[in-house]
Amino acid sequence: MSEGQAPKEWRGRFYEDFTIGDVFKSRLGRTVTQTDNIYFTLLTLNTNQMHFNTPYTEGTRFGKPLVNSAFTLALVTGMSVPDTSENATANLAWTDIKLPNPVFEGDTLWSESEILELRESKSSTNVGIVSMRTRGINQRRDVVIEFKRTFMVYKRDAQEVKDMYPGTDTEWTV
Repeated sequence: MSEGQAPKEWRGRFYEDFTIGDVFKSRLGRTVTQTDNIYFTLLTLNTNQMHFNTPYTEGTRFGKPLVNSAFTLALVTGMSVPDTSENATANLAWTDIKLPNPVFEGDTLWSESEILELRESKSSTNVGIVSMRTRGINQRRDVVIEFKRTFMVYKRDAQEVKDMYPGTDTEWTV
């Protein structure tokens, strides 16, 4: 495969694929809807009216519902997964979570992650430990969340991540 060419098969990154200083930007943006905000808030039993009561929020400094910050964390983390932790076996920590700007229904978010630290696992030879920082950016170029995350990710030759595609001996019929 030549430089800049997309791989024919994507299986995600493995421990060996990371270098300190690598930066990954989400390929897709995601618009947050009212349904996202209300469902997430209700599913997590968050009773703060800032997330689901429009007349109440009209009397606040924001004047409209705020998106649940735990949803923002989950969404921005999820947006980083295809580039960073698709082959992770466990999250080990989220730290230094900061919310410098609010997220509102209708905002579109993207994620950006930078690899900060890599180390071999002391307990398992088939994984490594990756630490990174991630931020969510909205359509106005505002940073809405920043955090550090550490996860355990499989090495390329780990049995747990062998190619599970079953294949077939059947010839194509179309």
